[in-house]
Amino acid sequence: MHAYRIHALIKARGKDRLVNVRGRASIYQAIDRLQRLGLIAVRESGSVDKRPERRVYEITEQGRKATGHWLKEMLTETGNEFPEFLVGVSFLTVLTPEEVQQELAKRAERLQTELDALDAAFQQAGDVPRVFMLEEELRRASVRTELGWLGSVLDDLRAKRISWTDQWLMEMAAKYNSQIDDREGTAS
Repeated sequence: MHAYRIHALIKARGKDRLVNVRGRASIYQAIDRLQRLGLIAVRESGSVDKRPERRVYEITEQGRKATGHWLKEMLTETGNEFPEFLVGVSFLTVLTPEEVQQELAKRAERLQTELDALDAAFQQAGDVPRVFMLEEELRRASVRTELGWLGSVLDDLRAKRISWTDQWLMEMAAKYNSQIDDREGTAS
């Protein structure tokens, strides 16, 4: 395929929700890198009707092997991804409990909208074989799970079972810093 067709197919198949391909420039960068690594090669080149030259690419044998290796790794390894949301959760005490509740409620609303759209897409997919829908199925399960978790955290914030103040945070920091100092003192 040529780069424009690759970009169009990624978007048409909804893979742009899985892979960041903002514009065709990112496709060209990926193609250049894959070509430098010997994973793809130019199959043909030419132009039609005064259009710019169009290169059609194909995967090499080395590319097939690398793809198989990468996929096996992706399917078995848990990875060292650093999702932004997890970072936000780990530092949420910078905000007040009320601010956290407000922001998490917004996230829950957005996720519910996303889940509704995913459910609608599943309905529209009809008899598409499951193997082609697995990533969407996993996304639905992940969104449902996160929505359940958010609901429980929001319930606890509303009921003040999860709460903090600046004073309490300073007390906790002093307590845990003291424990770390004690452990480090005994370790030396």
